[in-house]
Amino acid sequence: MSQNPSLLQRRANAVPRGVATAMPVFAARALNAEVWDVEGRRYIDFASGIAVLNVGHCHPRVVAAAQQQLTQFTHTAFQVMAYESYLSVAERLNALAPINGPAKTILFSTGAEAVENAIKIARAATRRSAVVAFSGGFHGRSFMAMALTGKTTPYKRGFGPMPGEVYHLPFPVRHLGIEVADSLAALHRLFKADVDADEVAAIIIEPVQGEGGFHAAPRELLLALREIADRHGIVLVADEVQTGFARTGKMFGIEHSGIQPDLLTVAKSLAGGLPLSAVIGRADLMDAVEPGGLGGTYAGSPVACTAALAVLDVINDEGLIERANVLGGQVLARLQAMAAREDLRPIGHLRALGSMIAFDLLAARGSKAADPVAAKAVLQKAQALGLILIGCGSLGESIRLLFPLTIPDAHLQEGLQLLEQALAIAS
Repeated sequence: MSQNPSLLQRRANAVPRGVATAMPVFAARALNAEVWDVEGRRYIDFASGIAVLNVGHCHPRVVAAAQQQLTQFTHTAFQVMAYESYLSVAERLNALAPINGPAKTILFSTGAEAVENAIKIARAATRRSAVVAFSGGFHGRSFMAMALTGKTTPYKRGFGPMPGEVYHLPFPVRHLGIEVADSLAALHRLFKADVDADEVAAIIIEPVQGEGGFHAAPRELLLALREIADRHGIVLVADEVQTGFARTGKMFGIEHSGIQPDLLTVAKSLAGGLPLSAVIGRADLMDAVEPGGLGGTYAGSPVACTAALAVLDVINDEGLIERANVLGGQVLARLQAMAAREDLRPIGHLRALGSMIAFDLLAARGSKAADPVAAKAVLQKAQALGLILIGCGSLGESIRLLFPLTIPDAHLQEGLQLLEQALAIAS
C-alpha cells in the first residue's frame, strides 16, 4: 500500500509546485465528516474540501444518484443532445433563487467558469464593459475571475497583464478601520475619476467573503449597491460559490440582506463533490446572449446533475438550513469560551453566519493586530492532531471552520476539542 512520503515524492516529481496542498498526506476514503489517509490515520474534517461538502463525504443518497446515472450515460454534451436532469436542476435553482421575476439557469463545471460567464451575460445584456469588484474578494483563478479577485499574492503575481476595465473598491471590515461609508465614497469617486456609472456592466460581491476572511457584507452596503445598480442600469451579481446551499443558515447568503441580485453564481456544495456550477439570473438578462455564446463541453455533466438533485433533496429533507444555524451557535459559543482562556493563544474578531465561521489569531490578548505566523502554526498543529483545518484572510491571519452540515454531534465536539488543543500555549 502507498505511504504518504512516497506519494509526496511522486507528487513533487509529477505535479507543478503552483498547485499547493495544505496537508502532507493523501486521502484514501471518507464518510460524512471523517477522512482516512493512505496510512489509515483518521481525521475530522473541518474544511469540507473548501465548502464543497455541506452534505458530507459520500452521502448515500448522492452516491446512489450518481451511481444510477453512471449506468445510463456519462456524457452527451448538452449542446449536442440534452438530458432531463439538466432541466430539473435549472428548474429547482430557478425556484430557489432570490430573483425578482422569472429566472433562468445555465450550468457549468467550476466556480470560476460561472463567474466568467456571469460577466459575459452582464456585458451582453448592458452593452457595457466595466466591472466593479471588492478588495479581499475571491472569484477564481481563470483570467477574468483572477482580475476580479482582490488579492495579488498568490493569485495574480506573475500572470499579468490583467483583463482591463476591472475596478476594485475597499470592502468594509470594521476592525480593519473600513466602514460602509468608505466603500460607498470610493465607488462615487470611481464614477467621477475612472469610469462613468453608465459604462459599468456589473458590480460583483460575495455576501460573505470566502478567501478574504469570512467577512459578511453589511446589509447597509448591499442595500446601497442595489439602489445604485437600479439607478444606473448596472447588473448586481452575488457570488454565492462558497456561501450557497445552506452554509450561512439560508439557502443563499444574500438572503440575509433581503435584497435580490440580478445574477447569482453558485458551485462548490451544489453537487456534493462532483464538479457543477451555475449562473442563475433574471430571465431577460440570461436571454441576452445569442445561441452558441454560452456553454462548454463538460458544462452541466449528467452525473453531476443527478448528484445535485440529490443534494437539494438532502438539504430539504434533513433540515440543513436550520442545522447550519444550530451548529453555528454551538461553535460560536465554544469559540467565545476559548477566547476568554489565558492558557490558549489569543483569538478574536469571531464571526459567524450560520456555519460559515472564522476567527483571527491575535498578536496579543486584547489587541486588534492579527498574527498570521501564529495562525499558520495553529493550522499545522491541528492537522498533526488529526483535524483538517484551513485558513483565509488577506494576510493568512484567519482560521475558517467549514465542517459538513451533516456532521454528527460527537464528531463536531471531537473536532472542537482538537482545535482547542491546537490553540494551547506550549508549556
